[in-house]
Amino acid sequence: MTTPQPPATPRRSASPGEAGTPRLAARAAHLAYDRRTVSRSIDASVRDGSFTVIVGPNACGKSTLLRAFARLLKPRSGSVLLDGRELAGVPAKEAARTVGLLPQSSTAPEGITVGELVARGRYPHQGLFRQWSEADREAVDGALAETDLVDLVDVPVDELSGGQRQRVWVATALAQQTSVLLLDEPTTYLDVAHQYDLLDLFARLHERGTTVVAVLHDLAQAARYATDLIVMRDGEVVATGAPADVLTAELVERVFDLPCVVVPDPVTGTPLVVPRRRRPSA
Repeated sequence: MTTPQPPATPRRSASPGEAGTPRLAARAAHLAYDRRTVSRSIDASVRDGSFTVIVGPNACGKSTLLRAFARLLKPRSGSVLLDGRELAGVPAKEAARTVGLLPQSSTAPEGITVGELVARGRYPHQGLFRQWSEADREAVDGALAETDLVDLVDVPVDELSGGQRQRVWVATALAQQTSVLLLDEPTTYLDVAHQYDLLDLFARLHERGTTVVAVLHDLAQAARYATDLIVMRDGEVVATGAPADVLTAELVERVFDLPCVVVPDPVTGTPLVVPRRRRPSA
């Protein structure tokens, strides 16, 4: 991958709140694992065509909400909707052709090569009467090229570095060619230059029409790339909207317990959180 250059201006699509059915929505959703409740009655929505970033402190429910959007976690009560339909009622392959997920961590089968793993992203498009096609080959080749993996196509995934393996999983998600892409901490294992390179890739997908939803920890990256923020704390959504409207010093201190000032990024003009000296513990 080449060393990225920061975008000259923040990427924006239609402003939050415009009319239209959300692509994804949680409505009074009770999200839990066995006996552990994460969110009792969460409401959140993702606009069609947005680059939505979910932020919040550790263990606040960000990844849980993403799993619900990915149809991996069924709400105990309430609803999770895809294009206005109950997601749990959408056939699995239909959902997989619409919503793709890059999970926080994945394990590849032993000995599988880069090309073989990326090709598995085409599974939702296969069927009894539709096997491997030229469209599948083009999708896989395009995903490998986008992630700079063409030269590694025959290399076993378990021989790659952590950063290279992350790019392989990104390519697998891209090969799926969904109109919604969910990303759970996608920059894990990557150095800072490759983090921005990867986020630039997701921004290009967004500009081509993909609805992107990402969980990120870095507030500067979230503000730079997002059209919409969903801010969470303790299993609840505490703020939503455009980064310039949402990311204030008061909110950062309330949600993250981080005294700060928020200034314009000198490159993009998007909000940039500058921490103050933390108060000494009592």
